[in-house]
Amino acid sequence: MRRSKLEIVHDMLRAVQDKQGRIKPTHLLYKSNLSHKKLTEYLDDLVEREMVQKVDDGGYQYVILTDKGANFLSEFKRMKEFAESFGL
Repeated sequence: MRRSKLEIVHDMLRAVQDKQGRIKPTHLLYKSNLSHKKLTEYLDDLVEREMVQKVDDGGYQYVILTDKGANFLSEFKRMKEFAESFGL
């Protein structure tokens, strides 16, 4: 079954959150189960929407979860629980 854009965004943000809010792009690629091209597209979109930031630290690049991204995860969870309460 194919994931919706919303589910992919959730999976990506959750992967960052699960790594204490900071993950290397390669690890995010593996965790989100996307091709490099698709990961780049989604990541650029998330940066543009200020849900994550890309930072360089000690010669490594990291993806950092922002407060806006964390709020999205919280609201997504509430929405999912709401839908499940109606059997959807």
